[in-house]
Amino acid sequence: MKEAVVIKSFPNGIALYLNAELPFEKVLEEIGYKFSDARNFFGSATMALSIEGRQVTDLEEIRIIEAIQGNSSLNIACIVGKDEESNRNYIKALAHTQKKQEEKTEGQFFKGDLKNKEILETENSIIILGDIYPGSSVISSRNIIVLGALYGKAYAGGNGCEGAFVAAFEMEPERIKIGDFKYIPNTKQAKWGIRPKVRPKIAYVKNDRIVFETLTKEWLSTFE
Repeated sequence: MKEAVVIKSFPNGIALYLNAELPFEKVLEEIGYKFSDARNFFGSATMALSIEGRQVTDLEEIRIIEAIQGNSSLNIACIVGKDEESNRNYIKALAHTQKKQEEKTEGQFFKGDLKNKEILETENSIIILGDIYPGSSVISSRNIIVLGALYGKAYAGGNGCEGAFVAAFEMEPERIKIGDFKYIPNTKQAKWGIRPKVRPKIAYVKNDRIVFETLTKEWLSTFE
């Protein structure tokens, strides 16, 4: 009989191959069991997740992520599809930021969410492994990389650092300020806390205004 769930790995990610013939609840139960059993093997890494073998709804995606994170110490940064250029860029970007953080001592690394109007301030470039919730802020004199969702405020390049940027795996900020330039969205934020199939983005200054582009490895190579 075909297994309910098969787990395979790829660079900085996990692929779940799900049985399309079994009820979803049975598959979900097996996901929880397998990740609980392999908790020590996976550790506490941040990874992308690919779902193969069956079509799942947005709600089912969320329940799968909850099952994984509830039965392991993994952090699922986002769900990626198959053979999309943005997905490959995401994987490369994640690997690149981790490598840069290991190599450089002047950068700063913060693990956890910012919520309840918390403020994190640093003179260095910073990588945040977590989400920035509405009302909370991160302030850096240099660059900001959020390996999660930016729903709150981000202030980069506070010391006049040229080329400063803000990057996030989900970009839904309340406000961004880079150097002397500000960005405040004129539309209502999407519902935060749910992020199926997100597309990482980077914000930077171009022609005296803040612009947004899809995040790539080339952009992250400027991280200092």
